[in-house]
Amino acid sequence: MIKFLDLHAQYLSIKDEMDAAIAGVIATSAFIGGPAVRNFEASFGAWVGSPYCIGVGNGTDALEIALEALDLPAGSEVILPANSFIATSEAVGRSGLKVVFADVDQDTYVLDPESVRQHITDKTSAIIPVHLYGHPCDMPALMAIAREHNLKVIEDSAQAHGAVIDGQTVGTIGDFGTFSFYPGKNLGAYGDAGAITCGDEALARRARMIANHGRVAKYDHEFEGRNSRLDGLQAAILSTKLPHLDGWIERRIAVADRYADRLSGIPGLTLPHRGNRARHAYHLYVVRTAQRDALANHLKARGIETGVHYPVALPRLAAYASHPQAQVDFFAARMGAEVLSLPIGEHLDMDQVDEVCSAVRDFFAS
Repeated sequence: MIKFLDLHAQYLSIKDEMDAAIAGVIATSAFIGGPAVRNFEASFGAWVGSPYCIGVGNGTDALEIALEALDLPAGSEVILPANSFIATSEAVGRSGLKVVFADVDQDTYVLDPESVRQHITDKTSAIIPVHLYGHPCDMPALMAIAREHNLKVIEDSAQAHGAVIDGQTVGTIGDFGTFSFYPGKNLGAYGDAGAITCGDEALARRARMIANHGRVAKYDHEFEGRNSRLDGLQAAILSTKLPHLDGWIERRIAVADRYADRLSGIPGLTLPHRGNRARHAYHLYVVRTAQRDALANHLKARGIETGVHYPVALPRLAAYASHPQAQVDFFAARMGAEVLSLPIGEHLDMDQVDEVCSAVRDFFAS
């Protein structure tokens, strides 16, 4: 079996470090807050290049807290891509704001700046670019649009730890960056966890207070907040993984390059594009084919796991059946029937990558 993801193999590769880190938190009983959390916030902030980093309970909370901290006008519109996990749009709707979908670029699958521009109205207050699959959005273009129209920007970087555009790491370009450390991410916890990055001290302070019951000091509650804190165990786990992350991403890039070399030129198969201004973090390696289901079944029969991210575009979900854009002919809606995620990660050796390539080529040759 060639696994799509192998978290146990990752654990075994750093077992001694990980066991010691977890034992250290248990020994000190620092389960909420404490040195492990402070250390991770400082380390991850430095790694992405952000002066402020706030650990929170998960990536969805990170989005909601960032939206609240920006104090956007109630009922105003937030533009986001039609192709993402529902957490992106869910956070907007649950914050009392109106979701507006824009299309994605047909090469990179991330938010198309021109589509964003077409959907701006006098009610638009913010943009949420999603660095989908690990490919960074065209942030210079999106930030220019935001400045032109006085809009806030929250980068949904849940799938893009380590992605770079024009030399700048994602999560450090907009007003806020939000990250998920769901176990399957490039940097994953052993449960739910997330973080918010920010370059503005006042905004960062407000986000931290929102996440911690509207307070900085114990019992000094300045407003009603919420409870969304990164716990000590997850912080220690993430800090243990962080020094390995650059190597793991480089391995993902090497696997992606191997796929590109061995799978290029197959009629009916579209490989992921990597812009020449971008460092793609390859959280996922997503190909497209009209024969998606048949290819997935063929690979499964050959002992190769795959995934689909995402089969249904956000506007076509039942949750948005009454949304005015539910039936808009977005490219993002059409691509859902074609996308297939091949195995990628540091758990793969190149012989396994070649085996996947051979199986894919056999399918299209038959």
